[in-house]
Amino acid sequence: MKNLVILISGGGSNMEAIVRTAQQRDWPGRLQARVAAVLSNRPDCAGLARARALGVPTAAVDHRAFAQAADPRGAFDAALADAIDAHAPELVLLAGFMRILTPGFVRHYAGRLVNIHPSLLPAFPGLHTHRRAIEAGCRVAGATVHRVTEELDHGPILDQVVVPVLPGDDEAALSARVLAQEHRMYPRVIERLLTAA
Repeated sequence: MKNLVILISGGGSNMEAIVRTAQQRDWPGRLQARVAAVLSNRPDCAGLARARALGVPTAAVDHRAFAQAADPRGAFDAALADAIDAHAPELVLLAGFMRILTPGFVRHYAGRLVNIHPSLLPAFPGLHTHRRAIEAGCRVAGATVHRVTEELDHGPILDQVVVPVLPGDDEAALSARVLAQEHRMYPRVIERLLTAA
């Protein structure tokens, strides 16, 4: 049985889409994979409760606990890697995980670390993607699933979905339409990666 570990920092809607897809489509039986754990850098994030309600084990590795370390980012990433490695994952899936990972962490999971980003990369890496797309006058926006590399939001693209920017759109309206498409695309990409593995 192949294990998946999902990393979140917030509400966990993409995480829930992955877990529900696995549960409702008999995904573990067909692909011999399961969501082994959901981990967060924020102990109070709503997504952890959402994962527990779905029957998925959860844990938090609070990044704030490493603030006094000589290398706070490195110490956090090492502790996070220990928590992930306890589940021997085939894939580590970032789903709204809002921490920039160290190069050593990324190398440790090379080829197994996947992220979803709410823009049509290479356009609008980083934060506030929907607002930036509207301000730039884009006629389309969307989301990208990509492999994680040491350069933020620049890994090889695995899939993209395009969403029109409608007249009168604000950041919230565009975000909601893109997110609905993310929930369909991310599980589809994971299935493809597991089938190819």
